Amino acid sequence: MEQVMPMLDITMIEFLKKPILDHGYVGVVESWGSDEIIIESARMSVGRGFISWEPYKRCKKCEVIIKHEIPEGYDGPTRCNHEWVFMTKGDAGLLRTLYNNRHTTPFEMCGATFEIQAPIMVFREWHRHRTQSYSEMSARYAPLPDMNYIPTVDRLTSSSTGNKQASKADWGTELTEGNAELWLAHLETAYRFCESTYQSGLEVGVPKELARLILPVGRYSRMRASANLLNWIRFLTLRLPNNAQWEIRQYAGQVCEELSMRFPKTMALFGEELLKDAT
Repeated sequence: MEQVMPMLDITMIEFLKKPILDHGYVGVVESWGSDEIIIESARMSVGRGFISWEPYKRCKKCEVIIKHEIPEGYDGPTRCNHEWVFMTKGDAGLLRTLYNNRHTTPFEMCGATFEIQAPIMVFREWHRHRTQSYSEMSARYAPLPDMNYIPTVDRLTSSSTGNKQASKADWGTELTEGNAELWLAHLETAYRFCESTYQSGLEVGVPKELARLILPVGRYSRMRASANLLNWIRFLTLRLPNNAQWEIRQYAGQVCEELSMRFPKTMALFGEELLKDAT
């Protein structure tokens, strides 16, 4: 009798989604590697691996590790008869040397994949980082959900002295709270009109790839972005400072927080560098 194979329950991976803006989120799909892996990768050339974040002694001649507290996981010899023994700063010193001197290859051995829901205008900026791999939901195959970004009045009336792209046009006037509220009402009306036109096109058989022509850059889309740790740091270097657009900075901040939980020592060095550049 032929055996019937059970049907597989294929579902999307569940992960924690941290809310951003009014309808957006950032979630970690997976991450790989660790701060220790960075050290392991750097020491491939000398045939040693990670030893300890704490200070330890190492014999210059036979490479034996000599330490009051033997590093966890170390099962080799713990003493020798040679005199030339010196103190090191632990592997934290090597990590700092690698980072500060731009020995970047070991940082490519770690990474993370995020799922992001954001307005299309945010993705337009995000996709300029061509060292990441992207897979975005397509309005050619599935209708985009009726979710649109509506900024707050405070966001509209805030000004940026450090970001020339955020300043008002030469012909514009100073935006008042009343005018901001009026414009937001017009924006919501325009969103409703766009959605109505989009849905009517789908209903009468307009191909999805053409019905989407009416959709604005404020419409939310969804994607997965994957990169090694080095290229996430490069992304954050450009998208965390105050001269980046406010919306993408909110996403960059959450990406930075998630990476900091997974690569705390490396991201602490990145934070020091960012703080130094800001002063």
